[in-house]
Amino acid sequence: MKTITPLVRPGSSLRSRHSSLDIVALLIALTLIAIVCVPLIQVVVGMVWKDGGFSLEALERTLAIPDLGSLVFNTLVVVVVSSACAVVIGFLLAWANQRTDARLGILNDILPYLPFLLPPVAGAVGWTMLLSPRAGLLNAWIRDALSLVGIHMESGPFDINSWYGLIMVYTIYAVPYVYMNVAAALASFDSSLEEASRLSGASYLRTLRKVTLPTLAPSVGAGFLLCTWFGFGMFSIAAIIGTPAQIDVIAVRIVNLLTFSYPPDEDLALGLSAIVMVFVGISYYVQFRILRSARFGSIGGKGGRHGIIKLGPWKPVVRGLVLLYVLVSTILPMAGLFIVALNGYWTPNVDWSGLSFEAFATTLVRDPSTREAFMNSMGLGIVGGFIGIMAAALVSLYVQRRRTLLAQGIDVAIKMPASISNMVIAVGILLLLGREPFNLGGTWIILLIGYLALYLPQASIASDASVAVVGKELGEASTVSGAKDWKTFFRVYAPLMLPGLVGGWALLFIRIVGDLTASAILSGTENVVLGFRILEVFNGGSYAELAALSSTLVLITGTVLFFVIVISKRFGVSKTQ
Repeated sequence: MKTITPLVRPGSSLRSRHSSLDIVALLIALTLIAIVCVPLIQVVVGMVWKDGGFSLEALERTLAIPDLGSLVFNTLVVVVVSSACAVVIGFLLAWANQRTDARLGILNDILPYLPFLLPPVAGAVGWTMLLSPRAGLLNAWIRDALSLVGIHMESGPFDINSWYGLIMVYTIYAVPYVYMNVAAALASFDSSLEEASRLSGASYLRTLRKVTLPTLAPSVGAGFLLCTWFGFGMFSIAAIIGTPAQIDVIAVRIVNLLTFSYPPDEDLALGLSAIVMVFVGISYYVQFRILRSARFGSIGGKGGRHGIIKLGPWKPVVRGLVLLYVLVSTILPMAGLFIVALNGYWTPNVDWSGLSFEAFATTLVRDPSTREAFMNSMGLGIVGGFIGIMAAALVSLYVQRRRTLLAQGIDVAIKMPASISNMVIAVGILLLLGREPFNLGGTWIILLIGYLALYLPQASIASDASVAVVGKELGEASTVSGAKDWKTFFRVYAPLMLPGLVGGWALLFIRIVGDLTASAILSGTENVVLGFRILEVFNGGSYAELAALSSTLVLITGTVLFFVIVISKRFGVSKTQ
């Protein structure tokens, strides 16, 4: 009987050697890692090395800042309190959506993410238009309502330029980070664990404390950690809302030292960046302790089931609270932006019959600086989104196909920027590429590199999900049939990954176009981008133009998101037919 030689020897993998596709993916991965790691090394080295020798001048000058104590205190209060509030709100939203009958179908899956549709810089401007003490639209409407019952006020009752205003807006943008972690955990949570606890005689509160929370602690801890990373690197909200309230935070001080000081004070910027790195490290340690303390909590595997709580008469109440949160967090600031832009000037006495698009025409058509900023941001968003998601897709495919220690290390390194403040990365890139020998300060190239470094983790997560949908079997079947790696990629992987990659591109586009952290540090007067232009207009006090700019940014991100949803559904349906 003739022996048939197998295509793949037992004990060997289908890919025993690196192909050209693997080599390209490795080169891309190393390049992406270098974009992040080298600037970080620059920050660390810059703290102790100056003019060719060891020096602690940067550290000494940083510790000698007169208001360093209040600067650190303000930053910690804003970040920690907003993160704690976000954990509570995000947990409750996830619980209502996953564990009760109050959910509104697919609408509930979309609503908690709506704040991402409103970039932080636009959201901060919108809340300023609504809750400024005297001219805020919402404040004026509340005063008018109170006057009907005999309560007359000259200003207020709310003031967005305050501690509670700043923390509120930080919280709104941090909630989605908690929600997406807790909702995913609740979707896999086996409610029989809670039922067993209740049958053993434990009360609801004891079951919550001993069973539910320990099991969900890793997800809650991950959400809190993401919130703190977001908070330490957030510049736009603190600049627009905190600065008028004289609440100084580290992120704003770093930007002022590098952008609005002449000459730029790099030593102090490095010292403050190092302080941010310390606090980020402490946040990571806190999450590590949470994970260790939750080692006895587990989620059921096969046979796990979800217990849906019947709320009865409380069902419309819970639904109403969810919709109220969406109204407050997203719809209200959007409405404030559009009303001021259409009115032509910022006043609580809106001329509803005289609304027009004149402010949009003045801002977008007749102002060459704004027009250039839009073109630059759109170009960077399109190009950066495409480069980022395609590079991340190749790296994710390599990690999925290989499953080696090298692949796992690359995957961790690619996602590393998520654990580091955006402010620190942007400072490192400026110090590395903005001066000799590169002299790329203010150019398209340094902005593109900065955006890729900051938003690489988002691209990696999106591409990981796209690759996971395809799986390894189809690629292996294509290879066994004789197809080369690149043909397999373009004929098998790319078409099936397309819906997820389009969504990943949209995420990168929205984040790049609405970015203010990297834009404030890396952009120059010759290559102004939209985020930095909004900050300029805000400082100049042209509120109608500011509202028009922010409204247009919301329209762009909303339009892109809408078309991405349509395209993804169409491709998703066509691939399954």
